[in-house]
Amino acid sequence: MIRPSALARPRSARARVFAIATSGALAALVLAGCSSPAPEPTPAADAPSSAAPVSGVETPAPSASPSGSATPPADPTCENIIPQATADDFRSLGWTSQEDQFRIGATALDDGIQCKWGDTKIASDRVQIFGWAPIDDDTAKTAQKDLVAAGWKVETDADGTYVTENPDWLNGRGADGYGLTYFFGDGFVKLADTRQSLILVQGPR
Repeated sequence: MIRPSALARPRSARARVFAIATSGALAALVLAGCSSPAPEPTPAADAPSSAAPVSGVETPAPSASPSGSATPPADPTCENIIPQATADDFRSLGWTSQEDQFRIGATALDDGIQCKWGDTKIASDRVQIFGWAPIDDDTAKTAQKDLVAAGWKVETDADGTYVTENPDWLNGRGADGYGLTYFFGDGFVKLADTRQSLILVQGPR
């Protein structure tokens, strides 16, 4: 196994409508030679700090985020679910990626991706497999149940649940006794050809 190197909508301007109430008489002009002083003008009333909407004028709703924009999550690709440096290392070796649907047994996750990296010019099992997909709790529970029924092994820690190939199937493959491994986190699942390689799999950047 090759160990690759380690691994905003336009801001809407808020239109504020101010209603300015003006009261009092106009200031009288001071005439030259006039002996009586002109009356003092009455100051205009201060504009309210938060004016009520004026009829016929629609005030835009506040934006949902402090910046006024939200960046939608990227679609997963074979390039963006692993570190860029790792993808660059693979290409430097002449490797390319083969994209497939993310599947867990009979369960297909349409919004996910599963990738096999290797040298397509050489027939070899020297490949690396990575996958990532969003998943809801019910689907995750069903997928884990199906895997366990098929002989896969489950381990759980504070981060989430690992479901890995039965060690008896490895025949020397894998690392530290772990072959293909799924990791079920909070709202996502990822896959790698060894448990150790799961560290390379990230959410789409």
